[in-house]
Amino acid sequence: MARLPNAEKAIIEARKLQGYILSSTHPVGRFKASVFQKLGYSADNWEAFEQSLRELILTQSALQVEESQYGKKFLVEGPFAGLSGRTMKIVTIWVILKEESVPRFVTAYPGEMR
Repeated sequence: MARLPNAEKAIIEARKLQGYILSSTHPVGRFKASVFQKLGYSADNWEAFEQSLRELILTQSALQVEESQYGKKFLVEGPFAGLSGRTMKIVTIWVILKEESVPRFVTAYPGEMR
C-alpha cells in the first residue's frame, strides 16, 4: 500500500478551501460545498476540513494517475469523517510538480471507492 509521497508536508492552500471547495458562492465549488456542509464543514471552519484532508492522506493509499511535463498527479480516496458525525467516501487529487517533492492539494469531491 503506497502512500502519497511526503504526505506529512503536503501543501493545502487556505484560499482554495475557503474560496472554492467550501464556498457556497463559487460557480463550481458551491456544489461541492453543499455536500461538505452536510458533513459539518464550511468556509468558516476550513481548518477542520484541512485537518481531515491531512488525516486522509496519511492513512489511505495513493494511486499515481498521470505523469506529464508538469509533474505527477495522484488520487487518494477513502472514508471522510465529518464534524456532524456522518462519514462519506471522498476522492482527493494531488500534484507533485516537476522540481518539487511535496504534494499540493488540487481538489476534492464525493466519490465511490475503487
